[in-house]
Amino acid sequence: MGRYVIRRLLQMIPVFFGATLLIFLMVNVMGDPIAGLCGDRACDPATTAQLQKEYGLDKPVWQQYLTYMGNVFTGDFGTAFNGQPVTELMANAFPVTIRLTIVAILFEIVIGITLGVVTGLKRGHPVDTSVLLLTLVVLSVPTFVTGLLLQLLLGVEWGWISPAVSPDAPFNELIVPGLVLASVSLAYVTRLTRTSIAENKRADYVRTAVAKGLPRRRVVTRHLLRNSLIPVVTFIGADIGALMGGAIVTERIFNIHGVGYQLYQGIVRQNTQTVVGFVTILVLVFLLANLLVDLLYAVLDPRIRYA
Repeated sequence: MGRYVIRRLLQMIPVFFGATLLIFLMVNVMGDPIAGLCGDRACDPATTAQLQKEYGLDKPVWQQYLTYMGNVFTGDFGTAFNGQPVTELMANAFPVTIRLTIVAILFEIVIGITLGVVTGLKRGHPVDTSVLLLTLVVLSVPTFVTGLLLQLLLGVEWGWISPAVSPDAPFNELIVPGLVLASVSLAYVTRLTRTSIAENKRADYVRTAVAKGLPRRRVVTRHLLRNSLIPVVTFIGADIGALMGGAIVTERIFNIHGVGYQLYQGIVRQNTQTVVGFVTILVLVFLLANLLVDLLYAVLDPRIRYA
């Protein structure tokens, strides 16, 4: 197991550099970031040259990237164009988005897997058909429509929640935004769990466990569910980074100042330091989540061993 972890960590190095380089190049072709610093009027040549030198934009792109990566390993992600360190923006944004992601993942695990197990065991029954139709509706409706609709009904019309999340963003205020963020993934988890349960229910090891006279609950939890959760765990693990980076719409609707909000502001204002810095952390989240998923395989299925 130890050798496998070390090998996976070494494999992450070129993936990390390749992903950050690609993002760095894409962000640098979005436009001239200096143009947005002077307001509606164009910067004069002297001011432009001074700002480019101050932010290192007068150097070739490859040299900018090497300088940036060298600073990253010292914990310096640069300075936003408003003079605020990017690490300070991260310290304010990431805790909020992490709490929002935790709420969304809990919805996926508790509701998605539960509905998937129930429908997989009762395939063809009315409850199975009803859940499939419900998940189809959820997948068909865009996230921003779901968010705006719940905000209008629960926040404005009925007054059950606050239409906008407070700056502190406690867990109790993130329940509805977390549900909106997890809605599409929750539907996928339900369908994926249902399919996996329905397929493995006919497997020989399940029939053997039933023939031995084991209680139904033990057959489902100890044998059927553990093997059926492998593709679900893969999806949820990959979805962690996607939820953190894809929360732009949800955070805009509920006025949550998290990672999505900062990425949106950075893209609109062409603030390359902010965008590249936040995406660099998200790349690390993706890589570590995938490693954790691979390690969980051996826990779910004892037949899987890593040399």
